[in-house]
Amino acid sequence: MELGLQQNLILTQQLVMTPQLQQAIKLLQLSRLELAEMIQQEMEQNPALEEAGSEEISDKKITAKEGEPATPEAEPPVKEVTIEEKVRSDTDWENYINEYNSTGRIHMEIDHSEAPNYEAFTSKKQTLDEHLRWQLMLHGLEREHERIGHTIIGNLNRDGYLCVETHEIAQATGSETETVETVLSTLQSFDPPGVCARNLCETLLIQVNQLGIDNPVIVDIIKHHLKNLENRNSKKIAKALKISLDDVRAAVRIIQYLEPKPGRKFSTDEPAYITPDIYVYKDGDGFKIVMNDDGLPKLKINRFYKNAVANGQKISKETKNYLNEKMQSASWLIKSIHQRQKTIYLVMESILKFQKEFFEKGIAYLKPLILKDIAEDIEMHESTISRVTTNKYAYTPQGLFELKYFFNSSIERTGGESMASASVKERIRLLIESEDPEHPLSDEKIATILQESSIQIARRTVAKYRKVLNILPSNKRKQL
Repeated sequence: MELGLQQNLILTQQLVMTPQLQQAIKLLQLSRLELAEMIQQEMEQNPALEEAGSEEISDKKITAKEGEPATPEAEPPVKEVTIEEKVRSDTDWENYINEYNSTGRIHMEIDHSEAPNYEAFTSKKQTLDEHLRWQLMLHGLEREHERIGHTIIGNLNRDGYLCVETHEIAQATGSETETVETVLSTLQSFDPPGVCARNLCETLLIQVNQLGIDNPVIVDIIKHHLKNLENRNSKKIAKALKISLDDVRAAVRIIQYLEPKPGRKFSTDEPAYITPDIYVYKDGDGFKIVMNDDGLPKLKINRFYKNAVANGQKISKETKNYLNEKMQSASWLIKSIHQRQKTIYLVMESILKFQKEFFEKGIAYLKPLILKDIAEDIEMHESTISRVTTNKYAYTPQGLFELKYFFNSSIERTGGESMASASVKERIRLLIESEDPEHPLSDEKIATILQESSIQIARRTVAKYRKVLNILPSNKRKQL
């Protein structure tokens, strides 16, 4: 066999990920907040990109009158200002001099204009750490005890529990363990009740002691039967303590009012507000889709740089290449943003077509839907649909939902169409809400009820959906 080199011409197609294509794909999966931040960064880095002012007139509204030269309006002649001063003969000069020679403060007009607007200020929420240190400083402890107290406060978690052992604090502060225990006992008397405890049992006992409740049954349940209390096993508690069920229930009612997390009310977590990307409104017999562009700047290419390159002004070749590169980058960004908004609109329009009954009647009428259905409908790839529906929210007549919410797996029904898993979850939630608190429905019973409604579902599937809904099992939902 003879070996040699040969040249062959082969025609192939290959997808090349250009920077522009990468940018377009990246924009699709950005949330609204991330898109606004990215646009701001691009505007800071690209001099050819700027925000179009609201007062600017769009090109579509330009008429032929704009080509006419503007005639300046005739300005009225400015009259010479003359000041006529007349001194009154009855002026009390002595009082005048005494008043304006006063050493008191004279309020000028500028003082009022520079005064802060106190309505614009918001109060700062006090943290648990600040609240405890304030009480510690007011308690008047010795310098060593105060130093230990600050160390203890610094080792509390957000719920107000002590996260380290007392011997570790003693080692860190160079003190005796007994001294740390004494200071810890003092701090446990601070507000909020139950703070600086080492576990749930200790914080509940501290609260019972501060409330002045002298009931050995309550203390015994907290010390030895918290696990049975968690499982709602009142019979086992009554048998162990040799008391009646009514006594157990009376004690449990008091324990239920205690705070298991003393630091909860000092939480500094701020609520996260979601701004929808799309609004869906009821419009007669149909629906209207409106894109939410509020907060997103309207971009355009800087006209000065565009004219400088187009008119061939005397600029260096390097500067011209730089401006061309920046203007091309700005143009691609503007086109990518428009393409992103158009794609989101098409996806929402397709979802509305498949899930019209949901928008009209509610969650119970949500149908099974997968990415492939939308991709085939608008002739796009499934990966594109996945990127578009990530971190995008739609405000609908039924509430605020992420676009991924409308995609559900199907649950088979006997003698009817398949049902969306979200609709089944809603049915499970409604069944549990309407159950008897003293005899809650088990997962097996819920599965039986759904099967009687022609919904083929197993007990383990009910248990999985219940966990997704953050609902406790029946033995922990039982009211004593």
